Amino acid sequence: MNPKYQPVIAFIDAITEWTGRTACWLVLALVLLICYDVAMRYLFQQGSVALQELEWHLFALIFLLGAAYTLKHDEHVRVDIVYQSRFMSDNNRAWVNILGTLFLLLPFCILMLVAAWPFVENAFYYNEGSPDPGGLPYRFLLKGSLLIAFSLLILQGIAEILRNIMFLHSSMGAR
Repeated sequence: MNPKYQPVIAFIDAITEWTGRTACWLVLALVLLICYDVAMRYLFQQGSVALQELEWHLFALIFLLGAAYTLKHDEHVRVDIVYQSRFMSDNNRAWVNILGTLFLLLPFCILMLVAAWPFVENAFYYNEGSPDPGGLPYRFLLKGSLLIAFSLLILQGIAEILRNIMFLHSSMGAR
């Protein structure tokens, strides 16, 4: 095993773990908020545009902050027909992980960062809020989370590449 990658992987994993656990708490906040919103609407006929927008924002944050966490725990969507077959060795799985991250995940994340940058920059420049009466005033913060989310995915992708390289090195040393 090559220990020089271990501190980098541990650092990235710690960041990802923290953001993932934050997303988990946001799920609880979202459930409580929806319960409150539904009770207010159906019991007291009191609706709120801001509450509904906050629900959408929390859902978006859960999804965005949870993406890297999902990758770290190997719970992301993947075509497992070939990957999980008994004919695929652990070394081949490591190669699939490395190549998939290098040629699919990282380019997609970089594309998203490049495409989202002007969108986010414009939202921050104009201090964008909700266009709806009674909506939330800080929509630019939610749009900024796009950059954070795809940066976290890139970091976790790098950690996964390093983890798989370490696995390949250790399996070759065992021969």
